[in-house]
Amino acid sequence: MKGLVLKSTGSWYEVLGDNDRSYTCRTRGKLRLKGFKTTNPIAVGDYVVFSLDEEVEGQGVIDEILPRENYIIRKSVKLKSQGHIIASNIDQAILIVTLAYPRTSLGFIDRFLVTAESFRIPQVLIFNKIDLLDGDARHYLAEIRSLYENIGIQCLEVSALTETGIEDVKDLLKGKKSLISGHSGVGKSTLINKIAPEINQKTGEVSDYAEKGIHTTTFAEMFRIGQDTFIIDTPGIKELGIIDIDKEELSDYFPEMRALQPECKFHNCTHTHEPKCAVKDAVDEGEIAESRYMSYLSILEGDDNRR
Repeated sequence: MKGLVLKSTGSWYEVLGDNDRSYTCRTRGKLRLKGFKTTNPIAVGDYVVFSLDEEVEGQGVIDEILPRENYIIRKSVKLKSQGHIIASNIDQAILIVTLAYPRTSLGFIDRFLVTAESFRIPQVLIFNKIDLLDGDARHYLAEIRSLYENIGIQCLEVSALTETGIEDVKDLLKGKKSLISGHSGVGKSTLINKIAPEINQKTGEVSDYAEKGIHTTTFAEMFRIGQDTFIIDTPGIKELGIIDIDKEELSDYFPEMRALQPECKFHNCTHTHEPKCAVKDAVDEGEIAESRYMSYLSILEGDDNRR
């Protein structure tokens, strides 16, 4: 039987069978996809083939992982040389962003977008807690939204607290498998609860001391909220590490830089020190946002600009 992995706790997996029933499954021996070196052999969103346990009702054994269309990955916390797949077979990657309480840095946003873009997963930014923004903050939000919409990123403004924009989010999710991520404290779980109250995700207050949320999600989990509509809730990601991206390829995942690369004098231009670099010229002329270029340099040099 074929199925879709909804939840992974390390050794056991919740699998939605093609008969619309859920099963608790384990793996048969060491099961891995060829070519993947990760800490988790099976990820939420994987399609698998499994056989039913003849002795225990509702349990099964996963025999095969079917090829992934895409996936999104982060560095393993324990094994730095390996990755941990957050989720696979994603139609869109959504980042919940807040400009206050807590503040999401542009560096963190850019790293999320680059990670998703490197696997050709469409990205969406949802700016939450707009009810907390005053005049100056609203103006800043408009600037940031314009910055990302100009490079093709869809943006929405919502308030999970007042339910402003909730219907727009529901329309965005319809008929797709959507990964939803964000710093702890940005209201991700609250927003999910407004979209699908039956999920009843735990929520936590934001610490006044550090303005960082209390972790309430400990592992990625997929929820079915419609016939063909799934959302993947992920842990609050402190360390979204970019791996498996060569320095020569990095600018390919910045759409505004990718468009200008053919105009650079050198085909292997790193957009740092080379003469007649179209990307550097565009930054100087304000056609590429300086914050985006700084994020590019930070990732290229292995620095951390997420704070």
